[in-house]
Amino acid sequence: MHTEKIILGIDPGTTIMGFGLIKVVGKQMEFMQLNELQLSKHHDHYKRLRHIFERTIELIDSYHPDHIAIEAPFFGKNVQSMLKLGRAQGVAMAAGLSRQIPITEYSPKKIKMAITGNGNASKEQVAKMLQSTLGLKELPKNLDSTDGLAAAVCHFYNEGRVQVGKNYSGWAAFVKQNEKRIDK
Repeated sequence: MHTEKIILGIDPGTTIMGFGLIKVVGKQMEFMQLNELQLSKHHDHYKRLRHIFERTIELIDSYHPDHIAIEAPFFGKNVQSMLKLGRAQGVAMAAGLSRQIPITEYSPKKIKMAITGNGNASKEQVAKMLQSTLGLKELPKNLDSTDGLAAAVCHFYNEGRVQVGKNYSGWAAFVKQNEKRIDK
Protein backbone atom coordinates (compact mmCIF):
# COMPACT_ATOMS: atom_id res chain seq x y z
CA MET A 1 0.00 0.00 0.00
CA HIS A 2 1.38 3.40 -1.05
CA THR A 3 1.35 5.61 2.03
CA GLU A 4 3.76 8.31 0.90
CA LYS A 5 2.56 11.49 -0.77
CA ILE A 6 3.69 15.03 -1.39
CA ILE A 7 1.58 18.16 -0.90
CA LEU A 8 2.48 21.46 -2.58
CA GLY A 9 1.06 24.53 -0.85
CA ILE A 10 0.83 27.84 -2.68
CA ASP A 11 0.18 31.37 -1.46
CA PRO A 12 -0.50 33.16 -4.75
CA GLY A 13 0.58 36.74 -5.16
CA THR A 14 1.42 39.20 -7.88
CA THR A 15 4.64 40.50 -6.29
CA ILE A 16 5.63 37.38 -4.30
CA MET A 17 4.28 33.85 -4.65
CA GLY A 18 5.08 31.71 -1.62
CA PHE A 19 5.21 27.95 -1.76
CA GLY A 20 6.03 25.04 0.50
CA LEU A 21 6.25 21.29 0.16
CA ILE A 22 5.67 18.57 2.71
CA LYS A 23 5.97 14.82 2.42
CA VAL A 24 3.42 12.67 4.20
CA VAL A 25 4.66 9.25 5.25
CA GLY A 26 1.91 7.23 6.86
CA LYS A 27 0.30 9.71 9.23
CA GLN A 28 3.40 11.86 9.76
CA MET A 29 4.40 14.95 7.80
CA GLU A 30 7.96 15.91 6.97
CA PHE A 31 9.18 19.31 5.82
CA MET A 32 10.69 19.31 2.33
CA GLN A 33 11.07 22.88 1.14
CA LEU A 34 9.73 26.42 1.28
CA ASN A 35 10.62 29.32 -0.95
CA GLU A 36 9.19 32.28 -2.77
CA LEU A 37 9.02 33.49 -6.30
CA GLN A 38 9.95 37.18 -6.56
CA LEU A 39 7.80 38.77 -9.27
CA SER A 40 8.34 42.50 -8.65
CA LYS A 41 11.22 42.60 -11.16
CA HIS A 42 8.66 42.00 -13.93
CA HIS A 43 6.77 45.22 -14.60
CA ASP A 44 4.36 43.63 -17.07
CA HIS A 45 1.51 41.84 -15.25
CA TYR A 46 1.23 39.23 -18.01
CA LYS A 47 4.92 38.35 -17.69
CA ARG A 48 4.34 37.84 -13.97
CA LEU A 49 1.47 35.47 -14.73
CA ARG A 50 3.60 33.53 -17.21
CA HIS A 51 6.38 33.28 -14.62
CA ILE A 52 3.92 31.96 -12.01
CA PHE A 53 2.69 29.33 -14.46
CA GLU A 54 6.19 28.27 -15.53
CA ARG A 55 7.56 28.08 -11.96
CA THR A 56 4.54 26.10 -10.77
CA ILE A 57 5.07 23.64 -13.64
CA GLU A 58 8.77 23.37 -12.67
CA LEU A 59 7.82 22.60 -9.06
CA ILE A 60 5.32 19.98 -10.20
CA ASP A 61 7.78 18.35 -12.59
CA SER A 62 10.56 18.37 -9.96
CA TYR A 63 8.66 17.17 -6.88
CA HIS A 64 5.64 15.32 -8.36
CA PRO A 65 3.11 16.44 -5.74
CA ASP A 66 0.03 14.31 -5.25
CA HIS A 67 -2.04 17.31 -4.26
CA ILE A 68 -1.95 21.11 -4.39
CA ALA A 69 -3.38 23.23 -1.57
CA ILE A 70 -3.82 26.87 -2.45
CA GLU A 71 -4.81 29.86 -0.39
CA ALA A 72 -8.00 31.44 -1.74
CA PRO A 73 -7.95 35.20 -2.23
CA PHE A 74 -9.42 37.14 0.67
CA PHE A 75 -12.00 39.80 -0.01
CA GLY A 76 -10.49 43.25 0.11
CA LYS A 77 -11.66 46.70 -0.74
CA ASN A 78 -9.42 47.18 -3.79
CA VAL A 79 -11.14 45.49 -6.74
CA GLN A 80 -8.07 45.79 -9.00
CA SER A 81 -5.87 44.03 -6.44
CA MET A 82 -8.46 41.27 -6.07
CA LEU A 83 -8.61 40.81 -9.83
CA LYS A 84 -4.82 40.53 -10.09
CA LEU A 85 -4.64 38.14 -7.14
CA GLY A 86 -7.40 36.00 -8.65
CA ARG A 87 -5.48 35.82 -11.91
CA ALA A 88 -2.32 34.73 -10.09
CA GLN A 89 -4.28 32.04 -8.26
CA GLY A 90 -5.94 30.92 -11.50
CA VAL A 91 -2.63 30.61 -13.32
CA ALA A 92 -1.14 28.49 -10.50
CA MET A 93 -4.27 26.33 -10.53
CA ALA A 94 -4.11 25.95 -14.31
CA ALA A 95 -0.54 24.68 -14.02
CA GLY A 96 -1.67 21.99 -11.57
CA LEU A 97 -4.71 21.10 -13.63
CA SER A 98 -2.55 20.77 -16.74
CA ARG A 99 -0.71 17.97 -14.90
CA GLN A 100 -3.95 16.41 -13.55
CA ILE A 101 -3.13 17.20 -9.92
CA PRO A 102 -6.09 17.63 -7.54
CA ILE A 103 -6.37 21.11 -6.04
CA THR A 104 -8.05 22.25 -2.84
CA GLU A 105 -8.59 25.88 -1.92
CA TYR A 106 -8.52 27.04 1.68
CA SER A 107 -9.52 30.44 2.99
CA PRO A 108 -6.86 32.35 4.92
CA LYS A 109 -8.94 31.96 8.11
CA LYS A 110 -9.21 28.18 7.60
CA ILE A 111 -5.43 27.90 7.15
CA LYS A 112 -4.70 30.03 10.23
CA MET A 113 -7.21 28.02 12.25
CA ALA A 114 -5.63 24.71 11.17
CA ILE A 115 -2.11 25.85 12.05
CA THR A 116 -2.61 27.95 15.18
CA GLY A 117 -6.17 27.30 16.36
CA ASN A 118 -6.95 30.98 15.78
CA GLY A 119 -8.48 32.11 12.48
CA ASN A 120 -7.27 35.65 13.15
CA ALA A 121 -3.63 34.74 13.82
CA SER A 122 -0.89 36.91 12.35
CA LYS A 123 1.55 35.74 9.66
CA GLU A 124 4.23 35.69 12.36
CA GLN A 125 2.16 33.43 14.63
CA VAL A 126 1.52 31.01 11.75
CA ALA A 127 5.24 30.99 10.86
CA LYS A 128 6.29 30.34 14.49
CA MET A 129 3.82 27.47 14.83
CA LEU A 130 5.11 25.92 11.59
CA GLN A 131 8.68 26.35 12.83
CA SER A 132 7.78 24.49 16.00
CA THR A 133 5.67 21.79 14.33
CA LEU A 134 8.07 21.01 11.48
CA GLY A 135 11.36 21.74 13.27
CA LEU A 136 12.43 24.55 10.93
CA LYS A 137 15.83 25.93 11.94
CA GLU A 138 15.03 29.49 10.92
CA LEU A 139 12.24 31.46 9.31
CA PRO A 140 12.56 33.34 6.02
CA LYS A 141 12.63 37.14 5.92
CA ASN A 142 9.38 37.30 3.93
CA LEU A 143 6.59 35.14 5.29
CA ASP A 144 4.90 34.44 1.94
CA SER A 145 6.76 31.13 1.75
CA THR A 146 5.53 30.09 5.20
CA ASP A 147 2.00 30.99 4.06
CA GLY A 148 2.44 28.56 1.16
CA LEU A 149 3.77 25.92 3.54
CA ALA A 150 0.82 26.59 5.85
CA ALA A 151 -1.60 25.78 3.00
CA ALA A 152 0.10 22.38 2.55
CA VAL A 153 0.01 21.65 6.30
CA CYS A 154 -3.64 22.76 6.47
CA HIS A 155 -4.44 20.24 3.73
CA PHE A 156 -2.63 17.51 5.66
CA TYR A 157 -4.72 18.27 8.75
CA ASN A 158 -7.99 18.45 6.79
CA GLU A 159 -7.51 15.70 4.21
CA GLY A 160 -10.37 13.25 4.16
CA ARG A 161 -12.50 15.39 6.43
CA VAL A 162 -15.59 16.98 5.03
CA GLN A 163 -16.33 19.86 7.33
CA VAL A 164 -17.21 23.51 7.25
CA GLY A 165 -14.72 24.26 10.00
CA LYS A 166 -14.37 23.84 13.72
CA ASN A 167 -15.11 26.59 16.15
CA TYR A 168 -12.93 26.97 19.22
CA SER A 169 -13.81 29.14 22.15
CA GLY A 170 -10.17 29.41 23.22
CA TRP A 171 -6.89 27.53 23.62
CA ALA A 172 -8.37 25.02 26.08
CA ALA A 173 -11.03 24.00 23.55
CA PHE A 174 -8.40 23.81 20.79
CA VAL A 175 -6.13 21.56 22.89
CA LYS A 176 -9.02 19.32 23.92
CA GLN A 177 -10.11 18.81 20.28
CA ASN A 178 -6.55 18.35 18.98
CA GLU A 179 -4.88 16.11 21.58
CA LYS A 180 -3.11 14.11 18.85
CA ARG A 181 -1.32 17.26 17.65
CA ILE A 182 0.07 18.14 21.10
CA ASP A 183 3.54 16.94 22.16
CA LYS A 184 3.49 15.90 25.79
